[in-house]
Amino acid sequence: MLAVNRFWHKAGRTQRHTGASMGNSCINQLRFLIFLIASLAGAYQSNGFRYLSPKPRVPLFVFGDSIYDPGNNNYINTTPDFLANFLPYGETFFEFATGRFSDGRLIPDFIAKYAKLPLIPPYFQSSYRQFVYGVNFASGGGGALVETHEGKAIDLKTQLRYFKNVEKQLRRELGTEGTDRLLSNAVYMFSIGGNDLLAPNPIFSSFSTEEYVGIIVGNFTEVLEEVYKAGGRKFGFLSLLPLGCLPYVRAHNAEGNGETCVKDLTDLAKSYNAALAQKFKQLQKQLKGFVYSNFDFFNAVSQRLSNPSKYGFKEVKSGCCGSGAYRGNYTCGGKRGDAAYDLCDNPEEHFFFDSYHPSETAYHQFAGLMWNGPPSVTGPRSLKSLFEV
Repeated sequence: MLAVNRFWHKAGRTQRHTGASMGNSCINQLRFLIFLIASLAGAYQSNGFRYLSPKPRVPLFVFGDSIYDPGNNNYINTTPDFLANFLPYGETFFEFATGRFSDGRLIPDFIAKYAKLPLIPPYFQSSYRQFVYGVNFASGGGGALVETHEGKAIDLKTQLRYFKNVEKQLRRELGTEGTDRLLSNAVYMFSIGGNDLLAPNPIFSSFSTEEYVGIIVGNFTEVLEEVYKAGGRKFGFLSLLPLGCLPYVRAHNAEGNGETCVKDLTDLAKSYNAALAQKFKQLQKQLKGFVYSNFDFFNAVSQRLSNPSKYGFKEVKSGCCGSGAYRGNYTCGGKRGDAAYDLCDNPEEHFFFDSYHPSETAYHQFAGLMWNGPPSVTGPRSLKSLFEV
């Protein structure tokens, strides 16, 4: 979803951690490469790299923003606001920073595990042999619109261009028949739109809310249709969470005390989700063979914010890492202008890890629901059923 979006003002406060003690990002990337090689080696032993095996794995291609970004932004020219390649990001599972905007794994990491796939690597860290299992193109701060955080993140249409590069490489290596089979069998996951709503480019200021949402949905739809033309048939979608409940938004809400979510932003997310849900139904009617799973992220998050103890959380308003009220200042890691920040001792008890992004514990719960949750949460199909089709 959202990598930075300082859409009100910059703020910071001295806390107990400083960025000066953070590990070297090059060492972190080397550690991640070793971890990835080990993951691929396990997949090789169980399935082999050749896609045309008797029971091939179903590949997973991932598009989106920081909710899904496994570290693509590590390889582009951007600012620390759009990076998470420094501790304490990654500390819970990897024990080093990979570029994921959380303390550990993200939803696609868990989905890959459930699907018996290796860890799906960032596009910029991938090779042909990994392409047959899928690729992750997501970029923290990316939007459906090119103008959202332009020049600082990878927008959805650029991610599509990278996907087409992968398609060309696969066709060279596997041939037409093998590639067609791989792409039609693959599952395509998307998480996009949050940055477009939280940090809209001023050039869209003359549009009404309804018109602007329509533009975002239209751009998203164009990408989906292009993936469909390439052979994609099975799609997994993530709706937006209640944007007005993010720690950053609570902390910087000029009209409230932070105890309640900001209604305007939350309603905006609802409008976007409703428009997307309607569009997915239309695509299913228009595109032969188009099947999808749409996870109700909005309500799943709302339930945990309303009844945290039921889901194992003790803190749902404040982030684990950051500074200021609700740890809502985006200072986690001490690399974003303010070197000092606060870090909790128990990220597994926090719903949010930083000012914008859920913790690994929360992502694990959501991945389970996406994989095989009830129709009221994940419909009209579950992700598990898409991998089995």
